Amino acid sequence: MKREYYSNSINQFINSSSNEVLGELTKNSDFDLGQSQRDIWMEEISILQRVLVGYSGSVYFEYSIPRMGKRIDVVLIIGAAIFVIEFKGGEKEFSSTAIDQVLDYCLDLKNFHSSSHNNFIVPVLIATKAENVDPIIALTPQNDRLLFPINSNIETLKNIIDNVLIFIDGAAINIKEWEGGRYSPTPTIIEAAMALYNGHSVQEISRSDAGAVNLTKTSEAISEIIKSSRSKSKKSICFVTGVPGSGKTLVGLDIATKHINKDEDLYSVFLSGNGPLVAILREALTRDKVRHERERGRKIKKGEAMSDVKVFIQNVHNFRDDCIEDKKPPIEHVALFDEAQRAWNLQQTVNFMQRKKGLPNFSQSEPEFLISCLNRHLDWATVVCLVGGGQEINTGEAGISEWIECLNRSFPDWDIYISSRLTDSEYGAGKILSKIQSHKNVFEKDELHLSISMRSFRAENVSLLIKQLLDININEAKKTLSEVESKYPIVITRDISIAKQWLKKQARGSERYGIVVSSSAERLKPHAIDVRSPMDPIHWFLDGKEDVRSSYYLEDVATEFHIQGLELDWSCVIWDADLRFTKNGWDYRSFVGNKWNYVKKMERQNYLKNAYRVLLTRARQGMVIVIPFGDSEDPTRNPDFYDVTFNYLKSLGFKII
Repeated sequence: MKREYYSNSINQFINSSSNEVLGELTKNSDFDLGQSQRDIWMEEISILQRVLVGYSGSVYFEYSIPRMGKRIDVVLIIGAAIFVIEFKGGEKEFSSTAIDQVLDYCLDLKNFHSSSHNNFIVPVLIATKAENVDPIIALTPQNDRLLFPINSNIETLKNIIDNVLIFIDGAAINIKEWEGGRYSPTPTIIEAAMALYNGHSVQEISRSDAGAVNLTKTSEAISEIIKSSRSKSKKSICFVTGVPGSGKTLVGLDIATKHINKDEDLYSVFLSGNGPLVAILREALTRDKVRHERERGRKIKKGEAMSDVKVFIQNVHNFRDDCIEDKKPPIEHVALFDEAQRAWNLQQTVNFMQRKKGLPNFSQSEPEFLISCLNRHLDWATVVCLVGGGQEINTGEAGISEWIECLNRSFPDWDIYISSRLTDSEYGAGKILSKIQSHKNVFEKDELHLSISMRSFRAENVSLLIKQLLDININEAKKTLSEVESKYPIVITRDISIAKQWLKKQARGSERYGIVVSSSAERLKPHAIDVRSPMDPIHWFLDGKEDVRSSYYLEDVATEFHIQGLELDWSCVIWDADLRFTKNGWDYRSFVGNKWNYVKKMERQNYLKNAYRVLLTRARQGMVIVIPFGDSEDPTRNPDFYDVTFNYLKSLGFKII
């Protein structure tokens, strides 16, 4: 696959006319070009043809960065270095946004381009009208051969290239091997949603190792079930399970984008009961659509863009309410329910319908009603349940068992597709599954389980480590930690200010970081953390470093309800006294009035444990866990409440900072 609009050896590039190079760029461009873009390219060509005289290597214009949906202005390979060059024509200053932009490009190559992993990568930001530039050449603290961004103007560029080549060491990069490198991105769910909505396939934006093959096979297996159901006029339901971050939501979005046309009988809808996730994805897709249209010279109002996005991603409760009012079959034959384990049980649904909807005789759980809506179709329908193990975090969330029970009870003719892993303990469905194994319409497909985390691209076993930590499997957790920590740093501390410093030091470019806490962490107020204080997840997840409402400011915090289904690059998890380690297992507490009370109900204990499971599996690249010291003068923050948990984590081998 050719990723750039133009490439050549430096020698041939210098000896080509600027019009030849421009013609190649124009021919390979995939968007309508205005005169301004041609002028920009002509200036870049002119600058580089003067500067690169005397060097050998290769030059690449408009090199694609698939995960980010953008292109690098110029990549130069000279000697042992990969120069990533971003031009800012007519600019006199080096903005922090532009510096992050060129660094982000380099991080993408470093993390996801196989033949760039171990090479020196040099970000260079050129402000063509800048004066008095003092370039600094140095490696970033991570010591992974990535240099700090270097500010340059036209006059200093040649000197920068010379000094970088003196600064680094190593053999010259093999050009053919570099060009043949595989690009294996691991996008965030927000990036993935934007890419899929813009017409990319799941294969294009996901890793190409065994995990990505599994992801592709899962998507293909669901597509086959849908097509088979349609051709045979059958009703079917399939349960997609997976570890945190394995790509369940990504699979659902992939299916939804394949069948986004209302005029097709395979038309599908992506449904989620996760309010923050729906709001964030809608806003991200809307902003992205407006930006793309403006880049093409077309004006579009944000409201117009949002109306299209809302049809693509819907809140499951709105879908449910529409089906209550309209008794006809929904327009969609395929419904994909994200985080299906969070659907409401019978009691929660009945109470809500009576209290909020004025329906005193409602008698179905949310899973049963949702299936019944698709069952209204006379010909065929498919329901896809995307299920996270151990992810139920709120009162009334039924888990997967209610889906199984209502199928067994009310929909005996439906085909049921499961993976063999649905019987694992965290899904809580084993006993119920045993009741329907003899059912003629139950089919096992191992492709419906996603076993490898795509979120923590630095270490696949982070979710396993957290499971072992919470299950108090000490020896197993120690072993897994020893395998994870070299690629995925996890540190612990007692000091929040130290944790904040660590986050800022680890993150490079626009890598997102933030603080997450349990929604029942009521005694973090002395640390200026109030879990009841309202925060806007859209601003927290999508806005930049300049916005005080963003995660970057480390002021507002997200709870498990805000962050489930989403992720950060680096996270700070602050652990309160609501979940305490003891020699007899975990001690579960809730803060009421002025004291901590025992949580006695097993269901609520599971919610609290799962809250920490969610919080501890949100980071893509690493995390710091803070267990405060407590305060001997505050009976609600007795140091004993915190010391035992800190000592437990310390005993597992987590590094202390």
